[in-house]
Amino acid sequence: GRDVDRISTMPASQSVQVFGKKKTATACAFAKQGRGLIKVNGQPIELIEPESLRLKAFEPVLILGQDKFSNLDIRIRVKGGGMTAQIYAIRAAIAKAIVAYHAKYVDESSKNELRKTLMAYDRNLLVSDPRRCEPKKYGGRSARTRFQKSYR
Repeated sequence: GRDVDRISTMPASQSVQVFGKKKTATACAFAKQGRGLIKVNGQPIELIEPESLRLKAFEPVLILGQDKFSNLDIRIRVKGGGMTAQIYAIRAAIAKAIVAYHAKYVDESSKNELRKTLMAYDRNLLVSDPRRCEPKKYGGRSARTRFQKSYR
């Protein structure tokens, strides 16, 4: 997309790029050295709508502690899916980004620590949820419901 040339012009900054997915929503997280900013589609993560799910997006940060993120900038692009799916995609992207960053630039043991902590909390933070919408079939109004049967 747009920021390909921007990435190639920044020389040796440490960065990783990861995807978080949920249903059809895809969040692409780009984590690099920085000072603890987390932005979603260009706006700070504190402003995520719907408000009731905002904490969901914070979960990886809250579980691992703010200090793990203090020297990282994470930029996230989300598209597809609905509100809830996007938020779940965002939290997966954040969790995966920090693990990938630690694997690449910090060390193996700290990566495994993070993985363990996140897995113990919620497996979906690192492993994407395979459930998809089932296609509708004929003879009914949804995937499983059938039309009512009458004998006369």
